[in-house]
Amino acid sequence: MSSKVDEALGYEQARDELIEVVRRLEAGGTTLEESLALWERGEELAKVCRRWLEGARARLDAALAEETAHEEKNGDDAG
Repeated sequence: MSSKVDEALGYEQARDELIEVVRRLEAGGTTLEESLALWERGEELAKVCRRWLEGARARLDAALAEETAHEEKNGDDAG
């Protein structure tokens, strides 16, 4: 149930908000309903972070594969 706002969050924004959610949960003093809402928000933020990290991993893998293909095509003299 991710919203357009969540999809627009940058990695750092989502991570920082997730840290705050965890801090509030660990501090206690919230009602069960508030705790559940925080937990749900934390899950959504974790998904946003995961998508960003998976995207970054895919970009790195693609760049490394391109570099490897380029080296194989041109013959790597540096090795």
